[in-house]
Amino acid sequence: MPDYELKGNLRMRDESDPEVEARPQRIPKTVMVTGANRGIGLGLVQHFLEYDAIEILIATCRNPEKAEELNKLKGDKRLHIIAMDVDDDESIKKVFEEVSELVSSNGLNVLINNAGILLPYEVDGQICRKTMLKQLETNSVSVAIVTQTFLGLLKKASSNVSGEDVRIDRAAIINISSTMASIEKNDGCFSGPMTAYRMSKSALNSFSRQSYMELSKYNILVVSFCPGWVRTDMGGENADIDVNESTRTLSANILRLDSRNNGLYFDRFLHPIPN
Repeated sequence: MPDYELKGNLRMRDESDPEVEARPQRIPKTVMVTGANRGIGLGLVQHFLEYDAIEILIATCRNPEKAEELNKLKGDKRLHIIAMDVDDDESIKKVFEEVSELVSSNGLNVLINNAGILLPYEVDGQICRKTMLKQLETNSVSVAIVTQTFLGLLKKASSNVSGEDVRIDRAAIINISSTMASIEKNDGCFSGPMTAYRMSKSALNSFSRQSYMELSKYNILVVSFCPGWVRTDMGGENADIDVNESTRTLSANILRLDSRNNGLYFDRFLHPIPN
């Protein structure tokens, strides 16, 4: 695991909001999570399976045959594990066809774009265009392509609900970002070669906001989340919290999202984060 040190104002308010917790949870029928083989993606899948009203849960990753922890959940027949490389357009299209058959006329209620990478890069370091482009491709460009590809299924899910309500059990795009996407909160307090990673997550948040602007007419919810600084292969062993603590709160609050949250950027407790 990488060795990072967190200090300064990147540490968010580590407390729940009573107003948020008082909101009702609304349970979507169909959910898809990318990058579900480990870390945040796996934790979200585990917690979403606790909700009986979720009828179809699609978990994608590049190599399902190597996803030991994810495969342990296969006893739940609602779970569908599918191979998808988010950096490969043909792979995305193939999965779209498979998911279309699974969800049928229900469409896809929730797309969670979680797959991402962290490639070390710093301004005062070696120049490598390939590294920067790969970081941007996976964490922002590929999210856009996946979202565009599955947009028809999200529109279908939204069209099944009458009225103008915007809420998580209708149609939603959830993009897993990072507090390091915030330009306002970047005062250099987080050690480590994060230049390309910060850029990629800032671009992701920009895509989230633009998606909100363009997709509001379809009553599709769009939200970016920071799951916290989590002890994963990416977050490192010095991180504040473990995967279960992060995703337990995150999954619960995803199910509380509605029009009040549309187009915005939050921590796992639904505290707003400035861009």
